[in-house]
Amino acid sequence: MTFSFFRSCCVLNNYIPISMAMDIFETLEDEFDEYFDRLTIPRKTPVYRERINYMETLDETDFRARFRLTKKAVMFVYSIIEKAISVPTERNLAIKPINRLLLTLRFYATGSFLTVVGDFSGVSKASASRFVYLVSQAIARLRGLFIKFPSNTEDIQQEFFNIAKFPRLIGAIDCTHVPIKSPGGNNAEEWRNRKSQFSFNVQTVVSAKLRILDIVARWPGAAHDQTIFNNSFIKQRLQNGEFRNCVIVGDRGYENTSYLLTPLQTPMTPAEHLYNESQIRSRNVVERTYGVWKNRFPILSKKILLSVSRVQAVIVACAVLHNIAIDMRDDHFEAIYPVGEPDEHDVVNQSSLENVGDATVRSNLINDYFGSLL
Repeated sequence: MTFSFFRSCCVLNNYIPISMAMDIFETLEDEFDEYFDRLTIPRKTPVYRERINYMETLDETDFRARFRLTKKAVMFVYSIIEKAISVPTERNLAIKPINRLLLTLRFYATGSFLTVVGDFSGVSKASASRFVYLVSQAIARLRGLFIKFPSNTEDIQQEFFNIAKFPRLIGAIDCTHVPIKSPGGNNAEEWRNRKSQFSFNVQTVVSAKLRILDIVARWPGAAHDQTIFNNSFIKQRLQNGEFRNCVIVGDRGYENTSYLLTPLQTPMTPAEHLYNESQIRSRNVVERTYGVWKNRFPILSKKILLSVSRVQAVIVACAVLHNIAIDMRDDHFEAIYPVGEPDEHDVVNQSSLENVGDATVRSNLINDYFGSLL
């Protein structure tokens, strides 16, 4: 009995709906076709593709344009993670660890399909996927070394003070969305953000020099910025007084507290206007950081075509590499952002009530410090 005849019998006798019958038998036909193909098609001979040594064939300018880091920075990262990404054997022309790293950097630099990245490096799509995950995890594990607040925050305070004379400031906080493909499943809508895109909502605290001092990269796109902050370790550190009387600044998406200062919604006095101007100019560094970060690694702006479980390592790895590049004074991926312009929360929340918790520190700062500058 053929599939077509059996399908007709089922439909005519009302065993199952016609749409369901078609789906079932089309699936069965595909599976049987693939099975018989495997029986009849001889096993393919392994194909070894050409693998170019880009460290030798490209000059510094072309290398940096393709991999978004200098050769010196790449070799520094390689020296740290070499053992973690090494191959147990070189049989069958196994791809070398340095080429695994370059393949991953190429993926970050383009955000392209794994097939394209694999062709660029002379490996299959499956190998490219495996190497990207392996290297991303190895780099992300360096988070504790490169993404942290220094033990002495005086230098950070001075750097922020040089921008707009905001005192005791050690960081600017905000969130940015990193697009991903639909994760599927029953909870897929949790990953859809306010712009109807699937994404991770990534929180960072940055310095005046655009270094990422803290990162939280595990929340879906629908999560609110304040929710992410409430459940973050950096909030606990601030609440516990680990940074003494130092503060961070954020936009109106956050609640104003004694350690996180937000702008005033309706400044009235000259001192309040001066506070708002200084706060916004100081906070602008976090937007600049996102511009530099995403310009260096365009994968963060494009839709990451990996499973959700693998995206987090990519985001954290890009943050680690961003800080390493800054440490090595490779700062040529600057994006232009207007200083002192209101951001999205400033505009959206103009008509809403001001989100104020503990305003004592902010009030004292305005009256005692910014008032004295007039």
